[in-house]
Amino acid sequence: MTLAPTFSRITGTGSALPERVVSNDDLAADLATRGIETSHQWIVERTGILQRHIAETGINTSDLATQAAQKAIEKAGIQASDIDLIIVATSTPDYIFPSTACLVQASLGNQTAAAFDLQAVCSGFVYAMVTADSFIKAQRARCALVIGAEVFSRILDWNDRGTCVLFGDGAGAVILQASAEPGILAAGLHADGRQQHILCTAGQVSHGQVTGDPFLRMDGQAVFKQAVKVLEKSALDVLAQANMTVNDIDWLIPHQANVRILNFLAKKMGIHPDKLVVTLDSHANTSAASVPLALDVASRDGRIQPGQIVLLQGVGGGFTWGSVLLKV
Repeated sequence: MTLAPTFSRITGTGSALPERVVSNDDLAADLATRGIETSHQWIVERTGILQRHIAETGINTSDLATQAAQKAIEKAGIQASDIDLIIVATSTPDYIFPSTACLVQASLGNQTAAAFDLQAVCSGFVYAMVTADSFIKAQRARCALVIGAEVFSRILDWNDRGTCVLFGDGAGAVILQASAEPGILAAGLHADGRQQHILCTAGQVSHGQVTGDPFLRMDGQAVFKQAVKVLEKSALDVLAQANMTVNDIDWLIPHQANVRILNFLAKKMGIHPDKLVVTLDSHANTSAASVPLALDVASRDGRIQPGQIVLLQGVGGGFTWGSVLLKV
């Protein structure tokens, strides 16, 4: 007996942001107390960011991930007990172990799903989507909860103006369910470990102490050049897999790192700016959470409609990148 092909489709999205909003003016005033000069205008001109959400002490990655998951579950019209796979993409887990995914599972009241974390930094959600899609296509899962969640504010050097103005905290989630009709049409994942030094947090806990550098460090120019180069090729590759062209894309949702990268990518690919989903201005760079956050915002405000073609793209430390082409 031959089993019928199984595909995966997104049936629900959700997101969560910490209550505390920090504007550029707020951040500039705080940095001034440290003797670091910046301004709203300086940040906007270089990044496009107007504000970010910062988690208060006691709010962890698993808390934001759970909130986003609950909204996605409600949107999908399922119960937490229906989920048989939970993947959390994060670079800022609550603990070394157990995984943040297991903590989310417990919070949701699910007792049977496989649960694990995935670490690909800002590409994490795209990596996690492809992983969950593979589980479903192999018929190892029927209903997956895929989350990107971060509290990057905990690993920022607040004396480094070049990085601390860029990031925020948040979480985004999707429910991915088995379907007879394709939802994920094509995907591709890539990495080049030779570029590990351009974006990294190289510290670790060893013998009860933090060794190495525990803060995020970035070569901004190198990241920009690498990002725009690999994202364009990745996009064209997955479109070719699906026998589609750039003209078939209804919405482009790249990793929300810098508005210059987003605009340059869209222009280089010949995608009209109106098809570009941007949430960077209000969320800043939330790493693995940025793509699912933007997807949820554009889904809930009515921009993304059933049947449309959406291209999701991640790029981040490792150096990692990837794309997922989907039909909603």
